[in-house]
Amino acid sequence: MAELATLARPYAEALFQVAAKGDLKQASNELDALAAVAANPQLRQFADAPSAGAAQVFDVMTSVVKTPLSDASKNLLRTVIDNGRLSVLPEIVAQFHVLVNERSGVSDAVVYSAFPIEPAQLAGVVASLETRFKRKLNASVQVQPDLIGGIRVVVGDEVLDTSVKARLEQMKAALTA
Repeated sequence: MAELATLARPYAEALFQVAAKGDLKQASNELDALAAVAANPQLRQFADAPSAGAAQVFDVMTSVVKTPLSDASKNLLRTVIDNGRLSVLPEIVAQFHVLVNERSGVSDAVVYSAFPIEPAQLAGVVASLETRFKRKLNASVQVQPDLIGGIRVVVGDEVLDTSVKARLEQMKAALTA
């Protein structure tokens, strides 16, 4: 089976071309809502059942989504369901966000920290990271107590790991070599 990213790319690119003519923020909100519903295990079980038709799955999804959907979003949903690619929808949305970020010159960053970071501290961290990565960042924080201290930052395929856990592993490797 093909990789999810490979399956999702054509859908994301086509949707981006259509959404770029209108409001990208609205399209992003609609797609986030669709991806959240598509990721629901109960809905996936219903959609995968042989007795569920494409029209039924479409109706259930549109009734569950609280955000009003544009024609482009509805067309994407119909196409994904008709082609049996509902499981790919979250990846389509992720790739769509990457395209939107590329256009605006912004990247998503995930900051893993051993402890919660206060908003004022996060602003300072983000400013430093923007200087380091040489681009604007949309940062989100995830707490990972196993880091012990410090932070680990993931921006696309780049990783900056200044955690205590990483330093201890480096010391261990140096001592055992």
